[in-house]
Amino acid sequence: MLATRVAGPGELPTGADWVYEVKWDGVRVLADTTRGSLRLLSRNGRDVTVAYPELASLEAVQGAVLDGEVVALVDGVPSFAALAERMHVRDATRARALAKRVPVGYVVFDVLQLYGVDLVNLPFTERRSTLERLDLPAPSQLSPVYDDAGDLVQVTREHGLEGVVAKRRSSTYQVGRRSRDWVKMAHRTTRTALVGGWRPESTGTGRLGALLLGAPDADGTLRYLCRAGSGLTGPLGKDVTRLLAPLARETSPFAGPLPAVDARGARWTEPTLRVEVAYLTRMPTGRLRQPVLRGVRDDAAVDPWEDL
Repeated sequence: MLATRVAGPGELPTGADWVYEVKWDGVRVLADTTRGSLRLLSRNGRDVTVAYPELASLEAVQGAVLDGEVVALVDGVPSFAALAERMHVRDATRARALAKRVPVGYVVFDVLQLYGVDLVNLPFTERRSTLERLDLPAPSQLSPVYDDAGDLVQVTREHGLEGVVAKRRSSTYQVGRRSRDWVKMAHRTTRTALVGGWRPESTGTGRLGALLLGAPDADGTLRYLCRAGSGLTGPLGKDVTRLLAPLARETSPFAGPLPAVDARGARWTEPTLRVEVAYLTRMPTGRLRQPVLRGVRDDAAVDPWEDL
């Protein structure tokens, strides 16, 4: 079940029908023990169990499907950037080494099944009561719920947390749907975009300097979003360089010409690689202002182009 995004705290629903949670800056994962052993599944159904060996203790919660967020803390605050290095690991030895250096936790906020009983058609309040009776093993913990949106918005902003999610108390769990029964508000806006090209560094090294990002419109045409270079350092830059190498093409995949300052020296790629980008706002042209790259996202769908 996915939440509908709103632009600011004033658009969050209020009243006795709603409760509120922190929007955790991590990776959405289902923890499934209905077959006896633990399987961790990404949003697109990919098995990511090997990437997070420290969550093996969840196998103790048998016959369950839990919904939650894998998070990595930096100075006590969830950091997607810290988690990015761990998201795509498929080698068990490397995953164990990373778990010692960048340990993760699992923040649980819903339960879809328990002891073989399907709970998705129960209201959120009943699912929550069931979840609160579970003895979650460390490093997993329950996501707290709050009754006041205003206070939580202020606290999350002051502590550098990502945002707030509002949930209707009576809502069922609507598998695979983006529903207005869950509404999310982020203090900074993020989206998953497609890489359609890249620019080398201006120093003449030929190394990756910036990505050219786009979003598909209703017809599947790739529309240009921005040139983004901030965040392309360290492991992320190396990962993106490796992933783009086999995607090279001769022509631009974007609809129409790009701004000359962005297209100068561009190398084009098949638009299949997905990345997450944070930005200040979206301008009337549709371009992203002050974009910062956060990581590769092979676990999330691409956000489509929205006309402003």
